[in-house]
Amino acid sequence: MRTDEPGPALGAAELGARPGERATLVQFSSAFCRPCVATRRILAEVAGMVQGVAHVEIDAEQRLDLTRALGVEQTPTVLVLDSAGRIVRRAVGMPRKADVIAALGAAV
Repeated sequence: MRTDEPGPALGAAELGARPGERATLVQFSSAFCRPCVATRRILAEVAGMVQGVAHVEIDAEQRLDLTRALGVEQTPTVLVLDSAGRIVRRAVGMPRKADVIAALGAAV
């Protein structure tokens, strides 16, 4: 997972769901994306392991405004947000569980 430049904060209005108190794992998916299914399981498992971390999945096709604004070009794309909703890490493709856990270290 790579570090991103600080950008606008993402909150419940942008995400369509309540963000985590400590961090949020945001997954951009599409209907026919096979790696998105495995990514969903990994992120949900990690979010369940760490108190105050939420997993939010966004359908990239349904939220083209946000998808374009954040420069999401492939699914799955995973963003790690800190408690203020700032993007601290970004990854494209199915992440490894260990990488997600390590990326959370930058957010919490």
